[in-house]
Amino acid sequence: MGRPSARERKPYNIDALLDVAVRVFLRRGYDGASLDQVAAAAGITKASIYYHVDGKEALLKLGVARALDALFAVLDEPAAREGRALTRLRHVVRRTVEITVARLPEVALLLRVRGNTETERWVLDQRRRFDRLIAEIVAEAQAGGELRRDIDAALATRLLFGMLNSITEWYRPEGGMGGEEIAEAAIKIAFEGLR
Repeated sequence: MGRPSARERKPYNIDALLDVAVRVFLRRGYDGASLDQVAAAAGITKASIYYHVDGKEALLKLGVARALDALFAVLDEPAAREGRALTRLRHVVRRTVEITVARLPEVALLLRVRGNTETERWVLDQRRRFDRLIAEIVAEAQAGGELRRDIDAALATRLLFGMLNSITEWYRPEGGMGGEEIAEAAIKIAFEGLR
């Protein structure tokens, strides 16, 4: 495929470029995707990408930062910082589902990073940091008698967020189910069980 002519090239900005890059990374896998493929999908030249970023790793970092920034921002919300630990945890679960549904491609990419590059290792570190912060809330709820104490807080966090992270594998916006409905079901299953 040749270089698009000036007439064929689409106007773009960094946000539009990130949207395309995230889609390409998801479809081909980050390791399997090239800047040439991102450029072709965006209808621009590879040189145009370099106008905005230093390369493929920068696109990855900016793309997953959309998800990471939103998730970490939840932990700064008053409902995640104030009140009983269990109430705060329920808020974080609800908001995590909402963010996953709203930023499905970015969250999916965040969860598929494997750690093969410096940027990917940074992403994994951020994911671990988020998990530790959640595990602290779980441990606080356990210490306060709000959650059972016979399950390690870190394990409980991994299992809970494993359920939430699975949303990226099956959720489709056109399926008719919204984030609020999914969040409510996740909260019921996590905190009340299926019984």
